[in-house]
Amino acid sequence: MKKIIVPIDFSKYSEYALEAAAILAKKHNAEILALHMLEMSDGLFASSDAGQKPKVLFFLKLAEQKFKEFLNKAYLEGIKITPIVKQSKVFSEVSEVAEQHHADLIVMGSHGVSGFTEVFVGSNTEKVVRHSKIPVLVIKQKPNNLNFDTAIFASNFSEEAVGPYIKASKMLPETSKLQLLYVNVPGENFKSTAEMEQQVANFLKKADGHLDQLNTVNYVSDYSIEKGIVNFSNLAGADLIMLPTHGRKGLAHFFEGSISEDLVNHANLPVMTFKI
Repeated sequence: MKKIIVPIDFSKYSEYALEAAAILAKKHNAEILALHMLEMSDGLFASSDAGQKPKVLFFLKLAEQKFKEFLNKAYLEGIKITPIVKQSKVFSEVSEVAEQHHADLIVMGSHGVSGFTEVFVGSNTEKVVRHSKIPVLVIKQKPNNLNFDTAIFASNFSEEAVGPYIKASKMLPETSKLQLLYVNVPGENFKSTAEMEQQVANFLKKADGHLDQLNTVNYVSDYSIEKGIVNFSNLAGADLIMLPTHGRKGLAHFFEGSISEDLVNHANLPVMTFKI
């Protein structure tokens, strides 16, 4: 891991993310790209009105000063920090900036949302998870050591989840205990024990080339996949949830939902997502 991007909105949650990124940067000798997105329309920047230019420059200077003060943290000492200011708040741009700078990870803070706010507005973090092609780590609380002693990789163990599983395994320290989780739910996706075990065995043969991880697989039943993941993670004393995401958009997201985005909003543990 060489570059970590952290979107900053000056909230305490983005400070949690910045501190988490600092911990990871020190462990991996990585650079932090601190990204602030100004809530200013493109029209202001493109305007030919001479009266708008001083306003734009004023807000840019104000943002740069506030950004500089925000990045003046003791825990950032010794870490290479690259500040980046973008002119508009379009969350797909976070992924674009990450790609342009060849970042390995996006770290974001989130307070989560629920109810009507979740349906009609959604969280900024959720939007980044949906668009990002690189892994996203979501932090909800002030980070501790981020050793990730026990990590859960939750999946349906389909063939398309092989790539995310391999990436997730590489993200963890060698000392981490990775537990695999299959949540069986009522309905058309319900599987018998034999069917689940066969699917996981086929998955591991393709992903690892062997079945050494078979004894780390946990099968649980619950009323929803999200509840199953949260309940098992709490029971196992996990400190990280890892899972693949399709990044569904629009009506597909509204009607089918996205497990990863729901967990980003509702789980108290750090969540790391990997785009399928």
